[in-house]
Amino acid sequence: MGKNAIVGQSGGPTAVINASLAGVFQACDRRGVPHVYGMRHGVAGLLKEQYVDLSETLRSSLEIELLKRTPSSYLGSCRYKLPPLDKDEQGIYPRLFAILDKLDIGYFFYIGGNDSMDTIAKLSDYGRAIGSEIRFMGVPKTIDNDLMATDHTPGYGSAAKYIALVMKELVRDATVYDVDSVTVVEIMGRNAGWLTAAAALAKAEDCEGVDMICMPEIPFNVEHFIQKVARMQAQKRALLIAVSEGVKLADGRYVCELADDARYVDAFGHKNLTGTARYLSNQLAAQLGVKTRSIELSTLQRCAGHVTSRTDITEAFQVGGAAAKAAFEGHTAEMIALERLSDDPYQCTTRPWDIHKIANLEKKVPLEWINDDRTAMKEEFLHYARPLIQAELTPIYIDGLPRHTYL
Repeated sequence: MGKNAIVGQSGGPTAVINASLAGVFQACDRRGVPHVYGMRHGVAGLLKEQYVDLSETLRSSLEIELLKRTPSSYLGSCRYKLPPLDKDEQGIYPRLFAILDKLDIGYFFYIGGNDSMDTIAKLSDYGRAIGSEIRFMGVPKTIDNDLMATDHTPGYGSAAKYIALVMKELVRDATVYDVDSVTVVEIMGRNAGWLTAAAALAKAEDCEGVDMICMPEIPFNVEHFIQKVARMQAQKRALLIAVSEGVKLADGRYVCELADDARYVDAFGHKNLTGTARYLSNQLAAQLGVKTRSIELSTLQRCAGHVTSRTDITEAFQVGGAAAKAAFEGHTAEMIALERLSDDPYQCTTRPWDIHKIANLEKKVPLEWINDDRTAMKEEFLHYARPLIQAELTPIYIDGLPRHTYL
């Protein structure tokens, strides 16, 4: 009898992360893997021996289809940082590998972003050091689109589609009244502005689009921002501005920290970023005397399963299956990357990539894709992003609402 597999989900969820889980499970199941276990709440849950046998919960093709269409993390998630290998004072690595040996695991899959790829790198390094034959594979997932090596990440396309859709609707709403007004929309993105850049996709024949885009790649100056808004309002009464939650001052401080709110810090040392739009809209109201409104899209960006991109959900499923296939073929310490073959027609394939060239690195928006004024996106970005938001996968509706599956 062959070895078993285990799969986990980590970090912030997306609208299509479960499609990757379905891809891993289905590839393992069809390969004849005896048991495909799912970690409850990632590595943190595995350390507590919390897991399920997915063969018992995903019994039918209907369950698989519901899983693909269910947003957020079916298995639960975590933000858990493994210690450096040489500083494992609590013996976490031996405990984890003892659990994996107990379950007779031969294939380990982790679906996540930068921090999750760090987990794969550390586990594979420890496994190699002790002579373990377990194969460790990373499956990319993040709405932030900031993983190296891959053209884009599953999860980004659907989040970008949601953002562009909401921006079109907000443009229509913002222009209802004949008064000076500024709407500031806060979009996720700690150190990379891929999501905020997606606001540019709203511009079309039927929509004038957003008036300004502010991203972490460009140092932010509050006074210059206010002056820019004042100049723009002299030409247009109602303005809509998209701003990344992670915009920073030249000294490295996040703009939201100027509000001096209490900040939660997670296991990876990441501060909870919120309040950027609120702070900026308050400053505009105070200094310009205009009507302002702040909107935080917050977690809606990552869980809007009703507007997923078919391209995105298809690729999320594909990278899960590709990770399993690579593991069966002997690959380990790698992540499945998406490689774009052409733009028109859009074609993309998968390939495994050394995890050590991905973990703890961040891919930023190329500065050459941002206009000279640093407040809008050039056609190069639109050409890159448009294929990722195409088509839809309609949810299965019951009594007027999408049907989900959950543990």
